[in-house]
Amino acid sequence: MLDIDNLQAFVAVAEQGSFSQAAQGLHLTQPAVSKRISTLESVLEVRLFDRIGRKVLLTEAGRTLLPRARRILGELADGRRALANLSGRIAGPLVLATSHHIGLHRLPPVLRAFVSRFPQVQLDMRFMDSEQACDAIGHGEMELGVVTLPSRPPATLLARHLWHDPLLVVVNPHHPLAKQRLVSPFLLATYPAILPGAGTFTRGVIQGAFEPLGIELTVAFSTNYLETIKMMVSVGLGWSMLPRTMLDGGLAVLELEGLEISRTLGTVHHKGRTLSNAAQAMLDTLQGQGRPSGGGSAPWRGY
Repeated sequence: MLDIDNLQAFVAVAEQGSFSQAAQGLHLTQPAVSKRISTLESVLEVRLFDRIGRKVLLTEAGRTLLPRARRILGELADGRRALANLSGRIAGPLVLATSHHIGLHRLPPVLRAFVSRFPQVQLDMRFMDSEQACDAIGHGEMELGVVTLPSRPPATLLARHLWHDPLLVVVNPHHPLAKQRLVSPFLLATYPAILPGAGTFTRGVIQGAFEPLGIELTVAFSTNYLETIKMMVSVGLGWSMLPRTMLDGGLAVLELEGLEISRTLGTVHHKGRTLSNAAQAMLDTLQGQGRPSGGGSAPWRGY
């Protein structure tokens, strides 16, 4: 018979690519994790991992089992949440994924209201890039995220709009363009930019605004930390686009001729997952604090 603990160990090793890291995440010893994997391989009569040097790689059998194991564990966790929700209690653990920027600039009043109202919830904040958060929630590793929303959310995720987040062009006060009130996108693109990393939702929003004009931006530096981007702009390494919430007197703000660029911040959770009472309470609190354009809390359909 398949053992749930063994399946959990298998998924952990597959996702971490390491027995030691999986053991750490499961709060077990490495020999205990190895034993669980060995037992599962014996029951299934297949080898699930190849151990090549320090690398742990899934075999073909392991790759076949992984999505099914995730589905089994997800269904079990969903059933437990549904039963726990019957009590109506808003308590227990809640894992919330968010970015550093949202955690600093958007969530403090939400968290203050939530913790005050629901003191029995053990809130576990996980800071990560929005792209990683969406991926983790899609795989059932976390329950709820407050992130920069993708322009096309995966079919497995339900995304809801909370905040419209304009992005403004900023430069060092001594930048050649700093004295201009209005700047052409074509002129701006002749100067080096400092942008979030390729593949991030925010980078996609920025590049997607320039591409219809046939403009290819020259990216001198990239980092996913907006505070680092702000610092690099402030010392004159290039221009960038930052949320209004980050601006202060240390940067010059330029108006971009013919373009208004913004991203959308909101919540994501798995469509097929029953939310815990704690997660639903957090969603309700967020919807009360957020200000969706157009009102309401309809699912976000894209930019």
